Amino acid sequence: MKTLEKVSDFVGKYMALIVIAMAALSLFAPGTVSWIKTSWVNTLLGIVMFGMGLTLKPHDFAVVFQRPKDVVIGAVLQYTIMPLLAFALCHLFRLPAELAIGVILVGTCPGGTSSNVMTYLSHGDVALSVSMTAVSTLLSPLLTPALTLLYAGRTVDVNFLSMMWSVVKVVLLPIVLGFVVLVSTTAIVLIIASVVSANSARIMTSGLLILAVVICHNLFGYALGYGCAKLLKLDTTKCRAISIEVGMQNSGLATSLATTHFAEYPLAAIPGAVFSVWHNISGALLAAFFNRRSAKKAAKAA
Repeated sequence: MKTLEKVSDFVGKYMALIVIAMAALSLFAPGTVSWIKTSWVNTLLGIVMFGMGLTLKPHDFAVVFQRPKDVVIGAVLQYTIMPLLAFALCHLFRLPAELAIGVILVGTCPGGTSSNVMTYLSHGDVALSVSMTAVSTLLSPLLTPALTLLYAGRTVDVNFLSMMWSVVKVVLLPIVLGFVVLVSTTAIVLIIASVVSANSARIMTSGLLILAVVICHNLFGYALGYGCAKLLKLDTTKCRAISIEVGMQNSGLATSLATTHFAEYPLAAIPGAVFSVWHNISGALLAAFFNRRSAKKAAKAA
């Protein structure tokens, strides 16, 4: 049992480095991970959400009823800032349809499963972060396909009902069942490896463009999430939680939806895969930044 705990602690501590290493291996030596099939993505994402289900407890939803204003503000910002940013960046960078749909899918998905850890590390409001993740995930079967239809419907054919059922199957059902964090982490790494290795040649030709859009999407999400929360006069811990929750997306879901519903656009899965790597790096850096600010304030107060 102690060995399993040590392994889990190691994986949790070095998650970002593990993801980066696997992404690099998949990009520069795709043959080494070619055994991981893209057809596994839905199943693997189900395992990830399975793990999230285990971490959710009834009291996590108590904040929804105790502080409904905070949760509603967070949910509204989640589903307005990131989709609008995605849409704007697609036009600003004049992305082709297959890349644009991938970016929009990232923007319309719920908060990422690692946002709670980053909020904890940044001394943010963890209870609010957990509640936002839970609520945005529960809303995702309706809002993700609806917003994708709104922002991408004029560019590509979006099947609303089919996409909604996919979100239910790969997100809600596994969460209800629950599983283990270590297995979830492994599944995330395998998803990234599968998508990156299958599209390594395409990434090498358009990688800088995708990376630029993903970084802008993520960083602007953090900034606008924090700024809007501040304008609404929420305290610093809540602002940090909302900033991280808004900026960190469930990019694994975006990748899954892209491979399932937009198979005719191979590059659509790439933004989600790149976002999965990048937001773990940026989230850790932002948490460290917030942490240093807290330490400085504590030192001044002393």
